[in-house]
Amino acid sequence: MDPFERGELEVRLGYRFTQPWLLDTAVRHSSYVQDGHDSPGESNERLEFLGDSVLGLVVAEWLYRGRATAHEGSLSQLRSRYVNEVALSTASRELGLGEFLQLARGEEASGGRSRPSNLADLFEAVVGAIYLDGGYGPARSFVESHLIGCAQVQRAEGEVDPKSALQEQVQATSTAVPEYEVVDQTGPSHRPTFTVSVRVGGEIMGTGSGRSKKEAEREAARMAIRVLRDHSGCGHQEA
Repeated sequence: MDPFERGELEVRLGYRFTQPWLLDTAVRHSSYVQDGHDSPGESNERLEFLGDSVLGLVVAEWLYRGRATAHEGSLSQLRSRYVNEVALSTASRELGLGEFLQLARGEEASGGRSRPSNLADLFEAVVGAIYLDGGYGPARSFVESHLIGCAQVQRAEGEVDPKSALQEQVQATSTAVPEYEVVDQTGPSHRPTFTVSVRVGGEIMGTGSGRSKKEAEREAARMAIRVLRDHSGCGHQEA
């Protein structure tokens, strides 16, 4: 990013970086790195990995302090509503982060700038960048302001995340935990398509495909929910 563009993004984030390269990395999609740009630097995937953990801690701490009487299961369900793709992509969209995302031409042409999985990953990468640049305090303030305190995210809580819905449905009748596995990957390295299966109690209950592993997992969870509801005799209902 050029200095002007970076400055505009920092205003939106409400945080100014002392190490600007971290913010540059946070907006660099893996497809951009693989598209042959001169010295593009690393993608945002490692920052996304770190940001995911920081997000989980911030939300868990906020729930722990704010819901003193809630038990562990309830806290886990509440946390899942803030760290799922719907919530994170909504928060990212509200900040207009997609405008700054660096993408390969093919990913751009296929709608990658508005794809929920890309926006969710971008939000996590920004959190990771803020954490590395300023520590836990600024990262917590950012998450509390732009995720937990975002009115659009609060409304989006009503949209059930299929992975969370599947886990709740399974654990209502057993101690099993849904297990996801990538079973296939096709397409070029900069525009892969993943196929994921989900097992419940060792049995494959659903498969799904998507442009990211998270997207494929969500599709697999949706299929598993339909299968479980058909087995239980319940009516069809989308997650």
